[in-house]
Amino acid sequence: MGYDYNVWIVIKQQEESTVDSPVKVAIVYYSSTGNIAHIAQEMADTAEKAGAEVRLRKVAELAPQSAIDANPGWAAHAASTADVPVAEADDLIWADAVIMGTPTRFGNVSSQLKQFLDTLGGAWQQGLLADKVYSGFTSTATLHGGHESTLLALSNTFHHFGGIVVAPGYTHPDKFADGNPYGTSHHDGGGTVAIDDTVRAAARVQAERVVRFARAIAGA
Repeated sequence: MGYDYNVWIVIKQQEESTVDSPVKVAIVYYSSTGNIAHIAQEMADTAEKAGAEVRLRKVAELAPQSAIDANPGWAAHAASTADVPVAEADDLIWADAVIMGTPTRFGNVSSQLKQFLDTLGGAWQQGLLADKVYSGFTSTATLHGGHESTLLALSNTFHHFGGIVVAPGYTHPDKFADGNPYGTSHHDGGGTVAIDDTVRAAARVQAERVVRFARAIAGA
């Protein structure tokens, strides 16, 4: 009887430890002029309010400095986010859930984010990226400039990781306003349309949903 009681105590301690441990969310993004960065920050703030521990990370820039300097918006954003840590494989290994953001590039993932994904082969081979929640968001210059195709292309990688893709779907009234069941998206009208309340609301819905599913999968 004493042995069974001791086992029960150990199990209860493990359960309490799990409950007390916050879900860990890594938000990894690439942004040139700031739209994706703004959405990423909204998601980070929302996930933290939902009780998650969050790492907000940008991927390394590949463009030459001359190209950045030639675009005032790009240069200003690069300077304002200089203190954001650069993403590493360990950030994904650490996380229970990963949300990735990228502007569309001809209906596909940006080269900067793709380059980061291509560095994850070692972690993938060890199975360290599997069984996590994954979700994505994007921004385009035009209304039909690759919102869905970019997120679907990004999810191909999540499937190869053995990840659990959690899309926002049409699960909340704010998603009907946003109109994209694959993930939060924004069109900036070639730099003339700022992130608005519709996009921010969609980002909050997505981040809350990711945290909820990650918590359920972790048993927290």
